[in-house]
Amino acid sequence: MTGTDADGTPDGAGSAIERARGVLRPKRAAAHSVLTTFPPTPALEPFVEFHWHVRWDLRGQPAYDQKVLSHPNVHLVFEEPVAAVYGVDRGLFVRRLEGRGQALGVKFRPGGFRPFWGRPVQELSDRVVPADRLFGPAVQETNRRLLALEDPAGTAALAEAFLLPRLPEPDPQTAEVAAMVETAGSDRDLVRVEQLADRCGVSVRTLQRLFAEYVGASPKWVLRRARLHEAAQRAESGSVDWSALAADLGYADQSHLSRDFTAVVGLPPTRYAQRS
Repeated sequence: MTGTDADGTPDGAGSAIERARGVLRPKRAAAHSVLTTFPPTPALEPFVEFHWHVRWDLRGQPAYDQKVLSHPNVHLVFEEPVAAVYGVDRGLFVRRLEGRGQALGVKFRPGGFRPFWGRPVQELSDRVVPADRLFGPAVQETNRRLLALEDPAGTAALAEAFLLPRLPEPDPQTAEVAAMVETAGSDRDLVRVEQLADRCGVSVRTLQRLFAEYVGASPKWVLRRARLHEAAQRAESGSVDWSALAADLGYADQSHLSRDFTAVVGLPPTRYAQRS
């Protein structure tokens, strides 16, 4: 299993830099931890976007709080003290790194966890659930074995070995919903839910129902979060014309962008850029 580190070395399925989109202060993060990603085996591709592995060694150093602007994805994370399922975090996700450790995450495609869960994914939003409630006690035994490994690729392979015998029946709407989320995140001309519904060929009510059932976040949240990801990434790049960026992202003005960004990140984008 081939991976790619956060230096951007491609592995045939996109660079780790792109996959780390949403990680705030990525240069600081790279100084405190190492991120590696792995593409899923073909049998898991309908459900899983990729696997990510983070390892850190901060012994003798202060703890580090890594902040992440989450995506509309559910994650199965193998970590101390127990493996857990993380629903879509609609706020700002913060993970404290201290001492020495590692974690392996399975990032499911938008909608990809619905066949495993069997219920509306919105029930998991902003929640962290012990994985054995969904997968039984075997997942915690896998967690123990996985965390004893030193090889990141080995941890990803072990997670796949756990999931493959537990694959659910395919749900054709999973791919449809994933395509809707991809459209919302990639087309900057779409700034309103009505526009997204029209582009996807469904009613607003149907779009909202599908997102609640399969994604765990509303279409409005997905559209807004994609714009905040872009704003944060641009802030990291250096000098930014914020008025032009606000217009480019579909905001009425710079102050509207600033309010949205500040509400989630905790400081205005101009100050965030100065501290990058």
